[in-house]
Parts: sequence; structure tokens; C-alpha cells
Amino acid sequence: MISIRPFRDIKRKTTRVIKVGNLKIGGNNPISVQSMTNTLTTNVKATINQINKLKDEGADLVRVSCPDKESTHALKKIIQSTNIPIIADIHYHFKRAIEAAQNGADCLRINPGNIGDKEKIKEVIKAAKDNNCSIRVGVNAGSLEKDILEKFKEPCPEALVESAIRNIEILENEDFFNLKVSVKSSDVFLSIGAYRLLSQKIDYPLHIGITEAGSFLPGTIKSSIGFGSLLLDGIGDTIRVSLSDDPIKEIKVGNEILKSLNLRHRGVKIISCPSCARQGFEVINTVKILEKRLSHIKTPITLSIIGCVVNGPGEAAFTDIGLTGGGKGNNMLYLSGIQTEKILTKNIIDKVVDEVEKKVAEINNK
Repeated sequence: MISIRPFRDIKRKTTRVIKVGNLKIGGNNPISVQSMTNTLTTNVKATINQINKLKDEGADLVRVSCPDKESTHALKKIIQSTNIPIIADIHYHFKRAIEAAQNGADCLRINPGNIGDKEKIKEVIKAAKDNNCSIRVGVNAGSLEKDILEKFKEPCPEALVESAIRNIEILENEDFFNLKVSVKSSDVFLSIGAYRLLSQKIDYPLHIGITEAGSFLPGTIKSSIGFGSLLLDGIGDTIRVSLSDDPIKEIKVGNEILKSLNLRHRGVKIISCPSCARQGFEVINTVKILEKRLSHIKTPITLSIIGCVVNGPGEAAFTDIGLTGGGKGNNMLYLSGIQTEKILTKNIIDKVVDEVEKKVAEINNK
């Protein structure tokens, strides 16, 4: 197989490294992907089940909402039954943050300015220090401080960044530096502008996202545009795609965005054509079935599924495994860019799955 060097190597901005549980974020560490549970946190069994599914899909971190004491109490049981870093999502009540840190949270997502007076903030910071818990300063365009909104008249990049720096300084004044930062908006341009400006001013790891992006299709498009613009600039150390949909889809989309930029390599990367009258087999349905049959694969593999010989041989030359449609149901299989054998249409699925699994075994046994 001929290797392709990316036309553009993305040079990430060097940020300081922090730890969230046993996961390192920032510096040259891989960009992590996270999502958030949408179960009631007090429903321990359902929350644990969803966390485990998210991890299996490729999540590196999972955020859990802790709106009340019952939730922070349940958090302890949840953390004891999972083995992925857990972020406690806290708003307003400082005691929930303290309880979450004491119950094993690896990170607190807070806005220090909304926690209360300085003494309450100090208590939260002490709990984080005592329990080796990091903090994410989470600034949202929809919940900026009143005086900042009055100053800038409306949410804008400068307003989000001023809020972020104000809250960072609260933590720094208490000698707390194990933190990451986000400046999110549901507006793509506002988010991009805020992250670019903030990236110039701090070296803390940045959690990037387009908040409240919407349902699956529009949310995926907005997130792809926003993330792609920032990641191509080297900005971003951890991401969360925010969709009004199953959290599993957030992980799928997040991983695909990183894979498309060669920033993450996990599982089967399928290159497939949209199909047309030239196709030698039903490309669309074949790809759907292969995605399901190969979803358990974690090892990076490239697979091209092309319906005809126009682009098929060219794509197959650059993938681990390739299939090109041919006439009369005779389709050509390529291994490492080399033609190997003709495959009848009825045997495509099983043959491709078999070859992928053999390739994975070969890679893992090296």
C-alpha cells in the first residue's frame, strides 16, 4: 500500500498538560473525545450502563450532571462501577462541587463566578486540591455575568474571553492551575472567534465545542465547521459534540471529525462512493451493513468500497483493503493496493469482514 502524506500537517498549539483522572490532556497528548449522560444521575444502573456504552464507542471522558445532593451521592456509586474519567457538571451550588470532588469526580465543570462568594470558591478549590480533582472553567454565551453583558452589550468573543480570564484568575489566586477552559456558544462564528482570541492569551488546555448545536444533522454540520476551523489552526485539546440526540452519536461524530483531520486513528475508516448507475453492487446498503459488522474493530484500518472502476482502483491503492465493483457481479478485492481476487456480489460482506479481521490480527500480532 502506498502511504499518503497529509497535504497539510496540523501543528497544534502547545498547551500545558493537566490530568483528568489517569488521562493527560494538553501538550502533545491525543485530543480526547467526551460526551455527557442524559439519564437521571440518581438512576445509578442506567447511568453506569450509558457510561459503559459511551466508553465502548470511544469516549475518553464522560460528564455527569449533579444538580442536587442525591445526584452527588449517586455519583460515588457510579464512579466505583466505571473505569473512565468522570466529570461532574456543577452549576451554582458550591456544596455540590465539594461533594462531587469528595465522591471521586476526576474533574469539576464549573463557572467559579457563579459558585458564590470567595469563601465558597475557596472551599471548592480546597476540595479539588485535596481530592486530586481538576476543574474546567466553562463559559457559555448564554450565561455571561451581568456586568460583562452590560459592558459589551451582547455576547461577543471579547465578552466570553473576559469572563474566562476573570474566572481563571479566581483559581490562580488560590494557587490552583490544574484546569482547562471552554468558551462556548451556539453560534459557530462567535465560538470560533472566542476560542481563537482565548488561545492567544492563555496556555491552558482548551475544551472546544459548539454548545446547543441542535439535532443530529444540523448539529453535526455546525460542529464540523466549528471544530474543523479551530483544529486546523491547532486549537483544541478535548472536544464534545453537543447534539439533541443519543450521546453515542456525539462520540461517533467527534471521532469522525478527528479521523478526517488525521488527528485520531481508531477503528475502520471507510472510504465509499455515493453510488450511481455505474455501480456493480449496491454500495449504500453494503456500506451500512459493513459499518455495523465492523463497529467492534478498534484497530485503525482503512477500507475503500467503490461501486465501479472509475475511481475504485485509485482509491484501493491507498487503503489497507479495497473493493471495486465490476461487471456481471465480478468485483475486485485489493489488499494493500494489490489486486488479489474477484468476489461475487453475494459474498462481498462476509469476504470484506473476514479480510478486515485478518488484517487487524496481523497488525495486533506484530
